[in-house]
Amino acid sequence: MIQRSNKMVNAFAVLTPLLHGLVKVAGLTPQTIEIVPGTLMNIWVPKETVTKKDQDLVFVPPTKPAVLFLHAFTMDGIFTWFPQVLALTREYAVYVPDLLFFGGSITDRNERSASFQAEFVAKGLGKLKVEKVTLVGLSYGGMVGFKMAELYPELVKSIVVSATVVELTESISSDFYKKFGFTRWSELLMPKTIGDMKRLFSFGFHKFPWLPNFVYRHFLEEIHMVWADYDKIFDLDLAMTMKARLGDKTTLYCVKDAGHLIPLEQPFKYNELLKCILERVTKYL
Repeated sequence: MIQRSNKMVNAFAVLTPLLHGLVKVAGLTPQTIEIVPGTLMNIWVPKETVTKKDQDLVFVPPTKPAVLFLHAFTMDGIFTWFPQVLALTREYAVYVPDLLFFGGSITDRNERSASFQAEFVAKGLGKLKVEKVTLVGLSYGGMVGFKMAELYPELVKSIVVSATVVELTESISSDFYKKFGFTRWSELLMPKTIGDMKRLFSFGFHKFPWLPNFVYRHFLEEIHMVWADYDKIFDLDLAMTMKARLGDKTTLYCVKDAGHLIPLEQPFKYNELLKCILERVTKYL
């Protein structure tokens, strides 16, 4: 079992430099930003927003519309979003952070909430001189994105989300556990063996009971939901219910033959939709 797990790790180790190389050619560069002492963000930023002054790195505001990608509760930013990065960097200033405890982003603080993640990302964007973004979130990244919209409405002007919920409630978790035989989310989201990893990707690739008191349409100009028709975790019925509760400014697009990890499984269809949405929303930023 240990040998198989090592093979899995080695596969990612081989793939990582290849993906990083492609993303660098596309125009992004990795940066490590100190948010506060003990808390560091690893984030890919447009090369043209990084300059040097007296041997120190200086960040300048983007000249193109800024798009922020927030990844799911697996892998890291670039592993999740590299097909979209390669497709969008010519027209947009693309920012791809690793959320805390993923990739190269670390902290010595004890917080683990979506609010803490939202604060972390928002402060990082502030240091990068980014004043407003269109936020694209997948699964857990979408939850963090909704929290950012609540806490920083002047920063997040529009959201595009897939395979997510506004907040992961006990009711949603309980329904999932009963349906698939889990006792906690970590059994699915934190694989320890090849079998666990296969199970995770089997869920990823092929009753919304409650919303917080705030109403997002007061904070956002638009919310766009891009959903897979075979999402095994957050199904299309839940998406339709969430759209109804989020209000008239919310749109829902369905991508056929895709599962929970829709940007990776159907990147061309997803990118085509995302480009259309971004073209529309960035006109008003």
